[in-house]
Amino acid sequence: MTKKYNYTGWSKEDLIKRIHELEKRKKYGLVWDEEREPEQVVLQCQKELPVLKEVKEKEIKNDPDRPTHILIEGDNYHALSVLNYTHENSVDVIYIDPPYNTGSKDWTYNNNYVDEYDSYRHSKWLSFMKNRLILSRNVLKNDGILCITIDDHEIHRLWCILEDVFGEENHLGTLVIRNNPSGRSTLKGISITHEYALLFGKSLKSKVGRLPRNEKQIKRYDQIDDKSAFEWVNFRKHGGTRAESPKMFYPFFLTANSWRIPKMKWNNTGKEWIVLEKPLDNEVIVYPVDDNEKERRWKWAYKTVLDNPNEFKVGFDRNNNLAMYLKSRLSGEGVLPLTWWDKKEYSATAYGTNLLKEIFSDIQVFSYPKSLYAVIDCIKVCSSNKNAKVLDFFAGSGTTLHATLELNEEDDGNRQCILVTNNENNICEDVTFVRASKVLNGYQKNNGELIINSNRENLRYYRTDFVPAEPTDENKEKLTLESIEMLCLRENTFDFVLEDGPIKIFRNRDRYTAILFEQSKIDKLKSIISEYEKPIHIYIFSLGDDHFANEFSDLVNRVTVKAIPAAILRVYRRIFK
Repeated sequence: MTKKYNYTGWSKEDLIKRIHELEKRKKYGLVWDEEREPEQVVLQCQKELPVLKEVKEKEIKNDPDRPTHILIEGDNYHALSVLNYTHENSVDVIYIDPPYNTGSKDWTYNNNYVDEYDSYRHSKWLSFMKNRLILSRNVLKNDGILCITIDDHEIHRLWCILEDVFGEENHLGTLVIRNNPSGRSTLKGISITHEYALLFGKSLKSKVGRLPRNEKQIKRYDQIDDKSAFEWVNFRKHGGTRAESPKMFYPFFLTANSWRIPKMKWNNTGKEWIVLEKPLDNEVIVYPVDDNEKERRWKWAYKTVLDNPNEFKVGFDRNNNLAMYLKSRLSGEGVLPLTWWDKKEYSATAYGTNLLKEIFSDIQVFSYPKSLYAVIDCIKVCSSNKNAKVLDFFAGSGTTLHATLELNEEDDGNRQCILVTNNENNICEDVTFVRASKVLNGYQKNNGELIINSNRENLRYYRTDFVPAEPTDENKEKLTLESIEMLCLRENTFDFVLEDGPIKIFRNRDRYTAILFEQSKIDKLKSIISEYEKPIHIYIFSLGDDHFANEFSDLVNRVTVKAIPAAILRVYRRIFK
């Protein structure tokens, strides 16, 4: 819905000027009434700045050497604002399952449920999503990936928003997940069995990962030699072209039982191979040309072929023409994901709803949870990093944390999960946190089976809070005093070491974090940390943006110094402008 303007009474010159302004703004995309009813949680940040307060009684501490996961209770716009400081450019994977805007009051806007009778429900949903997607992009690493699930109600509009925020060129693919095998009937007579997962990278460096082969795929490798199991595949590269790799376009001389590469020389001017001999009478010349006569390329360079002759054979393709075949070997790296996902484990009922009933002793605590295994595979596709940071700011029942734990259990990884959800109907305290506690500490299924996570991982629970935004000296001091949890989260240092007046120190197994609230105590802090052997990140309160590096020049190899709250305020000024 386009914003309307009243041009009555404008002069010709003003109208021409206005037309030129609009032409400059012209672009392809989605237009909606973004300003009719601004989101109150966004406007709130003009007057109050979000911070975090830890809820100590909800801490789960099992093994300090294992990952500490984060659960933030609060509006996800406010939590993402904090994460823009604490986790800027540091998250590997964002997996979210936002409200689908079905019209059945599945989400709120400005404290009111949005239903099918709200004529602005699409505009509100788009504004709601765009505000959060912009903030979420900032926390992704340069090669990070966002995976967002959605259904037919909003996929077309969401896709436009994602292209606007992440760039059309960074759309990595769209997965269709058969999450409801029995189907969900609709008033229009179609039984819906699927939903979508849209994958967008932060930049062109973002690449999808691989999935383990399924049983059917493994069975294809039905031959074996002294190296491994393999299957024969056409040596012509599917999708590659001669123009992309001209040196990979060269001839084979084939008979039904033999192959050879003729003598050739490279013509650098014409970017082509010059063949220096003719085939024998019984030989056929074969180039990598497909059924549509399009010039493709071979998978390997010709010298590599000559060095590995036992990897090839001559065969007949589907058109009964001679072709070169290569041994495609079974490896542990997996396969690229298909766009159609149809494993029984992706059923949201069997491996989402029923799993929650097992965890919560047959009590229905959450509607429409995701399949645990669908989320596991989405994370795998987005990152193969065993130390990945995974963020879900529509956490719901906490399936993403559960999936992260299962992945760490599977490959002894150290992935860290950050969950964000509000506490509407006590969902964060009564569902998300309780599920996290059970999967971290172990629980008993309805049949008596005890489920234990052998990795013994940890969790910290935070709530969003606020300090006044007006940049007075008093408010800067207040923001600094309330930033301790933010700094520990930024540094991933949660273990308390000491508090000595205006000095607070925390640590993890790799480094220390020191927070100093009085500049006059710098010498005292230096005396304390002089015995520390690991790196130390120091944050010093300053009403300005002072540089304290000179005071620590004798410790420069171990110490990094930053002034606060200036660094925090810079981030907030940028995102709340």
